[in-house]
Amino acid sequence: MDIAKYIDHTVLAADARKEKIEALCKEAYQNGFASVCVNSCWVSLAAKLLEGTEVKVCTVVGFPLGAMDSVSKADEARNAVRNGADEIDMVINIGFLKSGMYDEALEDIREVRKATEGKTLKVIIETCLLTDEEKRKACELSEEAGADFVKTSTGFSTGGATVEDVALMKSVVGDRLRVKASGGIRDYKTAKAMIEAGASRIGASAGVRIVEEQNADN
Repeated sequence: MDIAKYIDHTVLAADARKEKIEALCKEAYQNGFASVCVNSCWVSLAAKLLEGTEVKVCTVVGFPLGAMDSVSKADEARNAVRNGADEIDMVINIGFLKSGMYDEALEDIREVRKATEGKTLKVIIETCLLTDEEKRKACELSEEAGADFVKTSTGFSTGGATVEDVALMKSVVGDRLRVKASGGIRDYKTAKAMIEAGASRIGASAGVRIVEEQNADN
């Protein structure tokens, strides 16, 4: 297993400077990561730096709360694609979900799906705020809306990815959708455990360290 191919090399800090994004893109190319994941203000820069490489440009939408209105969320996604994003990680409307407003939560995802046609859409369900029943429902809604992935976490709430949540999400979506584990994954051992539980992608700011640890382990 080449773990680099699973990694979305991520910097989403509010104070991340241009130099940090440039370094992120360089590391992603050098290590053969799946993508870089940056805030939308950096999409154009990342797309320019990674042009002609196999590294995808990923950005976040409705981040980190998921509570913006659906029209604005879709517009944010559409603009990101226009600027060069290949993959969109959107945050589900958690309040709708927890209120039992499933039609509204579904429509929220559908609006972003329409705005990202032909691109990879991942739905962040923020597992740390949900019951197991709500996690299952979030996965079902994401599938119904036409998403490509369900993703555990933003990394900005009360908890990150767990092996148990990845396994639960995988049990719901099977091979129809993929699962991205994100939040608190800082070493090779943890990343490997997430993949073994069913994750197809790992969101991490510690991608270089994870690869170095795999190389040392081998």
